[in-house]
Amino acid sequence: MKIIAFNGSPRKGGNTEELLNAAIRGAASDSDKQDVRVFRLQDMDITGCLNCGECNETGICIVEDDFQEVADVIRKADRIIFASPVFFMGISAQAKALVDRCQSFWCEKFLLEREIPAGEAGRKGLVLMVGGMKSDKGINCAASQGVAFLRTVSVPESETLKYMGVDNMGDILKHPTAIKEAEEAGQRLAK
Repeated sequence: MKIIAFNGSPRKGGNTEELLNAAIRGAASDSDKQDVRVFRLQDMDITGCLNCGECNETGICIVEDDFQEVADVIRKADRIIFASPVFFMGISAQAKALVDRCQSFWCEKFLLEREIPAGEAGRKGLVLMVGGMKSDKGINCAASQGVAFLRTVSVPESETLKYMGVDNMGDILKHPTAIKEAEEAGQRLAK
């Protein structure tokens, strides 16, 4: 089973990365059967969508950068994990650039009526959100962007974990249930 994970946090070793690592541990607990690849979006060259319209006819983005590699891997994935911190009620800029560039997948799916075929294991996803706010308003907005991304790349089934009040580096490790819940969600994802 091919599992890919997107770390949308610009902060190395931060709360989002800790939560993502827990989910990956859970998903890869049966390591003989799992092929896991993590993309740290901060370290990649993925520019925002230019809204040029070139993908309307082909479903392929013509902008040449690291997105071509990502798009290829998305097509082949059985499971996708999307993790982002919440900034101003939305996903991070790094995560948003990836999501916006998936306009090409949207065109392929909805304009050209070609969905990515599900393999034997089907396609499932996991959305992980971490935010400093105490209110769920911002984290719900961000989480909906993660779910929309998964639906756009033909992942019909997903689970979402959201953790609020997690702001300072390492706070997620102090959360009473987050790491355990992320590991369990990763295990469910890989089944």
